Amino acid sequence: MWSDIACPWCYIGKRRLEAALAQFAHRDRVEVVWHSFELDTSAPVSTPQSAREHLAVKYGTTSEKAQEMQERMTGVAAEEGLDFRFDNLKITNTFQAHQVVHLAAQRGLQGAMKERFFRAYLTEGEQLGDTATLVRLAGEVGLEEDEVRTALEQQTHADAVRADEAKAYAYGISGVPFFVLGEKYGVSGAQSADVLLGALQQVWQEQQPLQLLATPAEDADGCEDGSCALPPR
Repeated sequence: MWSDIACPWCYIGKRRLEAALAQFAHRDRVEVVWHSFELDTSAPVSTPQSAREHLAVKYGTTSEKAQEMQERMTGVAAEEGLDFRFDNLKITNTFQAHQVVHLAAQRGLQGAMKERFFRAYLTEGEQLGDTATLVRLAGEVGLEEDEVRTALEQQTHADAVRADEAKAYAYGISGVPFFVLGEKYGVSGAQSADVLLGALQQVWQEQQPLQLLATPAEDADGCEDGSCALPPR
């Protein structure tokens, strides 16, 4: 799943994917891998601009219209059990946070880290461009804080983030969330749980080996192991 932490629809898409997986009979055979995508690579680490002002400027609309957009988004999120607080949201650059998610993947904590960052950004108003904040949040999910701090100082996972973004470009991904199933099918946007479940089922069926509808009898004719014996006359 390609996503950006600064993307409200990505958090909603995460919840819908989880709902689809809960209904999928082969959930234990599915591995969810999070890939980096930055909606705005030039975003500042911090800005005095509110989320509403940012939205109004981005879409060339009024502050009132931007407020209405946020209220609609908040309502959609609530239907998925999420509490979006745009009034408290701090616009930031997410490049550093994506690096931490890559480190978490190496420690088997990628899903937990992604969830924590989404909630921190969209609900709790945390400043995710701040190194100390990222280190603290990473520690909450079980990462070693010193390791996180060093990785950010040395930009250890910067290339991994860029590689994800390059792969997204190669796939033709221009928006998130974007799901790639079995390296073959793409699903764009925060589709409903039913749509995602249907996609999972389709990919599962196509990847399974053929199943025999009937078992051949011992005397059934056929060629096997490089030989083709003729039946006796």
